[in-house]
Amino acid sequence: MSQSDRAEHVTREAILELLSDDEIAKVSTAETAVGLTVGSEYLDLEHLDRGIHRANAASKLAMGQILPRAAIHPETWAKVLAQLKR
Repeated sequence: MSQSDRAEHVTREAILELLSDDEIAKVSTAETAVGLTVGSEYLDLEHLDRGIHRANAASKLAMGQILPRAAIHPETWAKVLAQLKR
């Protein structure tokens, strides 16, 4: 099974379960933001199989569908990435 196939089996809910209450609050706050700064890393929770993205000036993001790296602790980001590699 390829890494892309494994990532397809990881759900948005499974990723969000890895977040602490504090991180969920930060992600919820990020959902109301206009966008990410250029170069910010994020995961598209609807397309986890596509891996990590970097925001650019042309990015049109649905903030409620992404997980910004800056919204969570580095340890949690590592857990999320480990989950995607399973």
